[in-house]
Amino acid sequence: MKVYAVGGAIRDTLMGLPVHDIDYVVVGSSVEEMIAKGYRPVGKDFPVFLHPETQAEYALARTERKTGQGYKGFHFYADPSVTLEQDLERRDLTINAMAQEVGADGKQFGPIIDPYNGQEDLAAKIFRHVSDAFAEDPLRLLRIARFSARFPEFSVAEETLIALKAIVQSGELNALSAERIWQELARGLIAAKPMHLFQVLLTTGAASALLPPTLVTKLSEESFREALITHFSCASNGLDERCAITLMDLPAGEIRSWADCVRMPIEVRDFCEIFSDLRVLVNKHLHHSYQATDILAWFNRADLWRKPERAQAILNLADKLGMNVLSLVNAMKNTQAINTTEIIASIAVEDRSNGERIGSAFESARLAAITAALNS
Repeated sequence: MKVYAVGGAIRDTLMGLPVHDIDYVVVGSSVEEMIAKGYRPVGKDFPVFLHPETQAEYALARTERKTGQGYKGFHFYADPSVTLEQDLERRDLTINAMAQEVGADGKQFGPIIDPYNGQEDLAAKIFRHVSDAFAEDPLRLLRIARFSARFPEFSVAEETLIALKAIVQSGELNALSAERIWQELARGLIAAKPMHLFQVLLTTGAASALLPPTLVTKLSEESFREALITHFSCASNGLDERCAITLMDLPAGEIRSWADCVRMPIEVRDFCEIFSDLRVLVNKHLHHSYQATDILAWFNRADLWRKPERAQAILNLADKLGMNVLSLVNAMKNTQAINTTEIIASIAVEDRSNGERIGSAFESARLAAITAALNS
């Protein structure tokens, strides 16, 4: 039995990037032998084992055959006769289909095993698929879109672009789980150049199947794409901010609908919706002064009273993008300085257990504080 480090670890090492996780492939072994050596089986779809000491994952070399729709529609065959080259052939890109042997001490040694010219494509900065089986897995389209955002200096080989378009035309994107779609999109959004993610989706025709309709329309406009690039450069690479920027021209209702479709985390969805509502508020008052009632409505929408840090983060993002939110920032400070004890004391004793009466008193005090901030 021989052990090899494969995939991204080899690629990133050759690129001089830090390696966080290493995928291991075991050639010439069997399930029985792995268990006998103390490895613990954990794989559901194919034989994967945890190393008895390091707990790192080791997979038996395997081949695959398409048996159904989607990225799960495969039958895997693992056997001691499966070669390393056969295992590497089932991988997505040539730059991810390289390996290096691992010794008993856990260290890599010897030459890079590169049967599909991954080093050549790495030097040329090209994403090229390994085999015709590439088009059988729809998830690979999203992976390349995400890789394009992470490695923006790379281009997609023409034959690979054709294969990606074939995935779209096959309708197999519909077989992807919402969770996997969101996972890949989210990783692309926080990468170096998220616009490259969207460019791959647009070029292949996948955008219409995966993104909100209004966003697809907007992305077709060069001015919108350029503005988006500028906005990304102003903000952090945090998922909340990147996602909110991407969706800020969409009404909150459309954001909610798409968020449900892709199982977007609730906290990210809420951040995006509230930021979209803020943009509507700011645009409404571009040419005239803010109204205290409008600001209070947004504060309530943002749940400022229970989640002040989120409201502050949203206003900070708006400020970084050049939106006029100074009045809101000042109004927020005023409302947060309200003495709650005094408000309760101003309510008649018999009404202090009346939730509606208490709520009304706080609304009035907050409205007064906002008005004072606007008049200062």
